[in-house]
Amino acid sequence: MKLTKLLPKIVLAVVLGLSLFALPQIGSGTTNVASAATSTSKASKVVSFAKSLKSKVTYKFGVNNPRKFIFDCSSFTKYVFASQGVSLKWGSRAQSKQGKYVSKSNLKAGDLVFFSVAKKGQVNHVGIYIGNGYFIHNTIGKSFNGILTSKLSDYSSRYITARRVL
Repeated sequence: MKLTKLLPKIVLAVVLGLSLFALPQIGSGTTNVASAATSTSKASKVVSFAKSLKSKVTYKFGVNNPRKFIFDCSSFTKYVFASQGVSLKWGSRAQSKQGKYVSKSNLKAGDLVFFSVAKKGQVNHVGIYIGNGYFIHNTIGKSFNGILTSKLSDYSSRYITARRVL
């Protein structure tokens, strides 16, 4: 007799216990969704900020002068990502070791893309992937100096790797 009165309470306790056990797992999924949304938001802000610096930045190898907007490629990416609280080292080779590896087919806006433009096979240039097959970078050419948006496919023979730091 006592067991029949006690049984519903035991069942209720077990159900509630399982609910409490599952709760942290549900919460962690929510955290991942929030984290992904934050990364997407930061990526959008990184890309927007980089684009806003067009016609304001000058390229000079080995220079990191935010006050005068004079950067090399890696000090440009360092400056842009710092605007979103992401600390990058100075130097394209150093930046190519930060964050997580991303395959070319899985690039997302805000990923760092690395190239070999001087010594073949070695990372010596960096830009920011902005989506739809394009990246933005600080560069210099015969008739150009500053921020340029380029097609990733135009650099396919020079492409080395990509990293996700957001």
